[in-house]
Amino acid sequence: MSSVNMEELEFLVELLNKYPTESLKKIAENEGVDYYRLKRIYDKYYGKCTQVSAIYNISRIGLKSFVAFLSVPRSDLRAVAWRMFQNPFIVYSNAMFGFKNGISAILHIPKDQTKLVGELLAKYSDDYEYYLVRSYPPPKNRDNTGSWNLSYDYAILMDILKWDARTPMKKISEILGKTRPTIRYMINRLKEEKILVRFEANIDTPAYDRGVLGIANEVRDEILEKFGEREIMIGSLKPKGYVIEWFFSSKEDLGTKLFEFSNYVEKVGIEYFDILEDLEKNRKCYRFSKMVKKDGSGYNSILDF
Repeated sequence: MSSVNMEELEFLVELLNKYPTESLKKIAENEGVDYYRLKRIYDKYYGKCTQVSAIYNISRIGLKSFVAFLSVPRSDLRAVAWRMFQNPFIVYSNAMFGFKNGISAILHIPKDQTKLVGELLAKYSDDYEYYLVRSYPPPKNRDNTGSWNLSYDYAILMDILKWDARTPMKKISEILGKTRPTIRYMINRLKEEKILVRFEANIDTPAYDRGVLGIANEVRDEILEKFGEREIMIGSLKPKGYVIEWFFSSKEDLGTKLFEFSNYVEKVGIEYFDILEDLEKNRKCYRFSKMVKKDGSGYNSILDF
């Protein structure tokens, strides 16, 4: 692929976030832009540097988010990561070195299987820690986690929309063996039940290939003031604490970043997003269709993978 023109890429992402599933002709017509220019930019970047994905509220389907940290010997890192990638309930993992040398991971666990998380992680490491994580600031309402109450076809549809929300309706119809009106009904149902929150396009470039991750007892006002304009994410841990993640480029000075960030957290580690990047990119999105039982009665065991 030729070099990335960020102005073109940002132009495309802005339009796709405004019109995530509309045709290019419809987008060009609505925005008054040249169709052939738009198509050239789309063909150049879509599926390579950007893609439209469905964003789901997993609590509505009975899943809880956990963040986990595992000690894994450097020599076993890729082998263990590959094994973890076979489990659909482990939705993301990358290399980390710090308070745990090995792997940091995000898990989506059925609400009736949360007591099995330790047993799951023990399959990959003898030394691990994990936390239930929620949005920041933490929600004030009581836990109202739902349940999976849909047919198995919905799990397949959710995977398709997660992998590429611009998948042609004809192809979705062929995969599911259903008519287009039925598929539209299914998508609308996901929206009405607040499972499908939105469609979103992001820029996927190697600008940020490092991260500093920390566990903190509190989120001080000064960290929000200092890092608020930068690439930082905060999650609330239950029963207490916070996970804070700051993204940056390997071209920046690692020691300075670590020293600066460590003032605000009790535990700290460095994430290397590029070490396992090839494994992550080659991982096809069969998440929900592997999680859910084929009779639609609920979730498979997190220990079965």
